[in-house]
Amino acid sequence: MYNARVKNYQKEALKTRVAGADRYEIIQMLMAGALERMVYAKVAIEKKHLEAKSEHISRASSIIEALRGCLDFEVGGEVTENLYALYSYMLDRLLDASIKNDASVLDEVSMLLKEIKSAWDAIPFDVRQKTLSQESSQAHAG
Repeated sequence: MYNARVKNYQKEALKTRVAGADRYEIIQMLMAGALERMVYAKVAIEKKHLEAKSEHISRASSIIEALRGCLDFEVGGEVTENLYALYSYMLDRLLDASIKNDASVLDEVSMLLKEIKSAWDAIPFDVRQKTLSQESSQAHAG
């Protein structure tokens, strides 16, 4: 009963955070969610809970696929192409981790995603705001 209440609270808290978040914050939350799922998958592998491992790797993969799908090739150029290739590599490696029950592969993918996330987190707030306001004015003009 207690666990159900905690999970319900966490779900509602997440909905509230997402509702008030801008695009940058949502991507930060997605990356954090994928990292969290990989930690859970690693624990599941170590405890030989294969069903839980599969579920967590599947969720991490879905998040990374969503991040890859959000890439804007018109704006990002070579950086976007590199990120697309890196996300694709991570998805391949997550499949390897699942098939081989290899927690070290999860560490590798987590390290790569942490590097991307730290760069994303380092984008200054004023640059984020400027980009968001430019997108907003372009949307209203078009």
